[in-house]
Amino acid sequence: MGDVAMLPHALRALCAAYPELKVTVATQAMFKPFFRGLDVDFLEVKVKAEHHSAAGIWRLAREARRLGVDAVADVHDVLRSQLFDLSMCLHGIRVARIRKGRDEKRKVLQSGGDFAPLKHSVVRYCDTFRRLGFEFEDPSPAVKPVMANPMGEKKGLWIGFAPFSAHAGKTYPEALQEPLVELLAARYDRVFIHGGGGKEQEFAERMEQRFENVTALFGKVRFAGELEVMSHEDCLISMDSLAMHMASLVATPVVSIWGATHPNLGFLGWGCRPEDVLQDALPCRPCSVFGAKPCQYGDYRCLTGITPERIVEQIEKVVR
Repeated sequence: MGDVAMLPHALRALCAAYPELKVTVATQAMFKPFFRGLDVDFLEVKVKAEHHSAAGIWRLAREARRLGVDAVADVHDVLRSQLFDLSMCLHGIRVARIRKGRDEKRKVLQSGGDFAPLKHSVVRYCDTFRRLGFEFEDPSPAVKPVMANPMGEKKGLWIGFAPFSAHAGKTYPEALQEPLVELLAARYDRVFIHGGGGKEQEFAERMEQRFENVTALFGKVRFAGELEVMSHEDCLISMDSLAMHMASLVATPVVSIWGATHPNLGFLGWGCRPEDVLQDALPCRPCSVFGAKPCQYGDYRCLTGITPERIVEQIEKVVR
């Protein structure tokens, strides 16, 4: 999902350089709000329905050809997209596939310690378009859009908090989540907790019940509404997760927290300031590109050292 949320930055630069170019984005319907403000068409991909199988991907490629697509930029490079590419190539349609730098990232994990920043994913997307013959500069950071405010009139400072991720190595420690919310609620006018259902929703609603100025967003807004709320936040606290990339789409400052993964692997939110990254230099990190690897010590010390007080101190530097 974060990969999809980074794509609009590259498309913004491409479409600005080639305003007459017709761009069709093949993606799931739920991701369409990410592309707000871009003059693009959509080819809906239903990965849990008719496009789940290889035959379904073959049909999707046939639909793309019917739309008149004459070049493909594969910025995903997974089995489904590779099957799509093959079908298009067999019909004489040009395909450029992203170069993810998997070997570079693997070497970083094997070496550990300090390393030079690898190419950002957004730049890799741009390079994929360039291999199709388009010439343009890398995109500038997004500009703050004018968006509706589903949370009512804004008064004072609004802070977002997105402590969750699909992996423990990228999730703010449970024992520190509530103390951080308590500090935020005492210092700022409104605090919005971004997350999903299940345990994430239970935590957010518990915080909403405890603090009168805390709002649990899950169930109150959808993707488009969450982007709208983010656009009105003065700062978002996020992990290496989708929320960080959503905030970068609406030019909201992000204080990002990094544990098992590392921003120098190319996944920092586009336009997010490196000085607002919170991370500890440990010899064991980064241990994973995507955060799925269990902690070798079992305590995720890469995250427990990033205290609520330290986070609030960084927020103050952003919003002052």
